[in-house]
Amino acid sequence: MNGIQRLRAVFERRQAEGRKVLIPYITAGDPDLPTTSTILDALVAGGADIIELGVPFSDPMADGPVIAKASLRALEKGFSMEAILASAGAFHERHPAVPVILFGYYNPFFRHGHERLAKEATAAGIAGVLCVDLPPEEASPLRDALFAEGLALVPLVTPTSTDERLLAIGGVASAFAYYVTVTGVTGAALNQQDTVAERAGDVRTRLGIPLVVGFGVRTPADARRVAHQADGVVVGSALVQRIADASPAQCGSVAQDFLQSLRDAV
Repeated sequence: MNGIQRLRAVFERRQAEGRKVLIPYITAGDPDLPTTSTILDALVAGGADIIELGVPFSDPMADGPVIAKASLRALEKGFSMEAILASAGAFHERHPAVPVILFGYYNPFFRHGHERLAKEATAAGIAGVLCVDLPPEEASPLRDALFAEGLALVPLVTPTSTDERLLAIGGVASAFAYYVTVTGVTGAALNQQDTVAERAGDVRTRLGIPLVVGFGVRTPADARRVAHQADGVVVGSALVQRIADASPAQCGSVAQDFLQSLRDAV
């Protein structure tokens, strides 16, 4: 199966089981490359269905301080797209059933080259790309390159997305979409979870594809409530902070324990 098919299969399997898809995010290279590999394995053990692997960037405008600091730590060690793809490729060999999404900003993807990125990501077992700052109106070059290799482009939907914009977003989506629960940065406090869940359910119906919710999900209770009318939940800053607070030797067990608490909740 290609990347799009692998992602769709995850949602279909969880739907048949009556469960939600759990997607953790970590920043590649934080705190270092060997520990990233350890954390990736721990996330699988903790129940991850799909993993978002963050591409470090010097100006992460959509990210709060937790993930921004993680990106800086990774960049200070000279982390690169080649290293990310190599790490993802090794992970895919160990865990071929768990798709990986590259999560990042357009600048690193553009500099690497659309077609080159798509081909090398495919070779590394990557299933798709989520580009935070690429609007659907300008996404065709990257989407076309990814689609030619069977990879998904995962679009973002926000609380302020209009019906017209949802149509544009649906036009570039191929596997699932990501609903941002807050009009702010990652790690912001999540309020009015029931309202968020209701809006996510409406967006899901309009798009007609699986929808996951993220930004501000900190606890199992948050995950349970916002995922009620969606197909899955993403946790990022809360996990990255726990990794930052742990020693390299503890990162794996800390990540696994936290993710297991979320797995039980959703």
